[in-house]
Amino acid sequence: MFKYYGKYASYLFILPAAVVLVIFFFIPFFQTFLLSFLDYSNNIYQAKFIGLENYINLFHNPVFYKVMWNTFVYLFVAVPILAIFPLFLAILINQKIRGVTLYKILIYLPVIVSIVVAAIAFKWLYADQGILNYLVSRLNLEPVGWLTDPSFALYSVIIVTIWKGIGYYMIIYLAALMSVPKELYEACDIDGANFLTKHLTVTIPHIMPTIALVTTISAISAMKVFAEIYVMTKGGPLNSSKTIVYYIYERAFENLDLGYASAMAVVLLIIVMVFSLINILCFERNKYQI
Repeated sequence: MFKYYGKYASYLFILPAAVVLVIFFFIPFFQTFLLSFLDYSNNIYQAKFIGLENYINLFHNPVFYKVMWNTFVYLFVAVPILAIFPLFLAILINQKIRGVTLYKILIYLPVIVSIVVAAIAFKWLYADQGILNYLVSRLNLEPVGWLTDPSFALYSVIIVTIWKGIGYYMIIYLAALMSVPKELYEACDIDGANFLTKHLTVTIPHIMPTIALVTTISAISAMKVFAEIYVMTKGGPLNSSKTIVYYIYERAFENLDLGYASAMAVVLLIIVMVFSLINILCFERNKYQI
């Protein structure tokens, strides 16, 4: 009897994960996809089927292009820093230095802080009469509208995301560095390779899948950033810090236009899938060659 059920054991093990995936991903996705063809703008209780009209209106809406531009700025500023700087920190902390545990705790500490708490704290720092403007005034410079100037608002929020994520990605890199054979480092020392050459020729090639993972995770996180913007700027001023996820929230829960918001959600999913595919092709294409 056990031998008969043995060939189905693997399916039984993946069944719980499959059920969770179906309930929390596939069903909501198909519901969102169907909602994107409906119009809720006139009556939230009686939706009207309008076909592709939500998508047509979406791509004729200048605000959509503005929030997509902000989202891509967020992506291309935050992701390179979150992919490179934590690796640099991980390599340094992986050395035999005194107090390494304390350094790990201090760098990882922002990760365990609630994003809402972190956003409120940075909002106080960025205030017109906050600490940052106090330091700026001590340098005999004009105060900066960190969250009220359209030129600075988005970048001020990006700093919070970077500060929050550095420790998390550093731990991922530290785990990957443990898998690099020490014999290769010893061979580099015998050949007289310096610190930089050793890590460029040994460390980075061996942890390239981890770099791809960090890049993908940080890119997806940057594309769906919400809490920082909700707490700090509400998408302002003049939509300068509004990203696609916050715009989806605004149209769905403030304007109650569920169809339009669902159309944006479908577009966002496609963009995230494209970026994930690009990351796989760039970093791990040899792994998937047939």
